[in-house]
Amino acid sequence: MTTFLNNREKMNKSKIRVGRGIGSGKGKTSGRGVKGQKSRSGVAIKSFEGGQMPLYRRLPKRGFNPISTKQVATLNLDKIQSFIDKKKINLNDTLNSDLLKKLKIINKNSTKLKILGTGEIKSKVNIQANLASKSAVEKLEKIGGSIQLKK
Repeated sequence: MTTFLNNREKMNKSKIRVGRGIGSGKGKTSGRGVKGQKSRSGVAIKSFEGGQMPLYRRLPKRGFNPISTKQVATLNLDKIQSFIDKKKINLNDTLNSDLLKKLKIINKNSTKLKILGTGEIKSKVNIQANLASKSAVEKLEKIGGSIQLKK
């Protein structure tokens, strides 16, 4: 005699046939109780949790904002120049994202810093950034400043 994986007790159990007389234990209302929406056929109250706030309304909305995007802070040359004129930035310091976050010039949640070339810069300044536009690099090198790009 060979034994099979599916040769178990549950294979021999007969299906419960509802609505087959009072003696079966599942007769008359077929285990559905009496009256009401749930006793009718073809009714499923989707995501209804008995008046409790449903799961889909308890969770926050995220929409189309990707959760893993990198926050890139952009800074134009004319903005840097205006901060130098206001004496907010010291020319001896190397401008990097940590310093700019400390001075509250860029957002503390930003992970990268990009220098853009809009406007003119007159002061010689050293910048350390993740990204820079071609025009920004040209303008900085023309006045004798330097820009280091982090890899």
